[in-house]
Amino acid sequence: MTGRIHSIESFGTVDGPGIRFVVFLQGCPLRCPFCHNPDTWDPKASVQYEWTPEQLLEEVLRYRNYIRNGGVTCSGGEPLMQAAFVSEFFRLCQSKGIHTALDTSGAIQDYTPLEYTDLVLLDIKPGQKDLSYLDHLETVGKPTWIRHVVLPGKTDLTELGRTVDRYSSVEKIELLPYHTMAVSKYRALNIPYPLEGVPALSEEELMRAKLSIKSNTSKELL
Repeated sequence: MTGRIHSIESFGTVDGPGIRFVVFLQGCPLRCPFCHNPDTWDPKASVQYEWTPEQLLEEVLRYRNYIRNGGVTCSGGEPLMQAAFVSEFFRLCQSKGIHTALDTSGAIQDYTPLEYTDLVLLDIKPGQKDLSYLDHLETVGKPTWIRHVVLPGKTDLTELGRTVDRYSSVEKIELLPYHTMAVSKYRALNIPYPLEGVPALSEEELMRAKLSIKSNTSKELL
């Protein structure tokens, strides 16, 4: 078994608790207009690494002293497109006492890696109604952090706050401000940028979004 890995980050600080080794897996079925990794969409595109779970673990262990208070995170793309690989990789990580986090949209209903996942970073999209993956995480009692991209003009997060407040498995909520740093990637790939002309979210709008959600949930806001 090999995983198709777009890239790795050995000193990640924004994809879960502590300092983390982040694996960006190739392939994603979604085409979110605010996606900042369009180069990870095509599952057949060329990648930096094609490693077995054992080879990836070997790479992780090189940085063990740095991530001892953090762990590893599998992101993407959509890591559940390679669920069997992620599951085996996470199993190996846990056997070494390494904390594992899965950064997913939950769009693919594959629960295989959850047995060896310590934390799920669940990305709920603006306007998303299908919360079946979150429902499953609640059923199995899997610790979950909600992540949500805030777009300009969409700062009323009352409904999101009320919704996630009902889930005991949700520990924290992280609001991610929309930015335009990926525009150059779209141009390089000759892909039209869906939000052309939309400015990055301002600090004021982000603060309004945080106030909106905090008044409707008891969850910790990152």
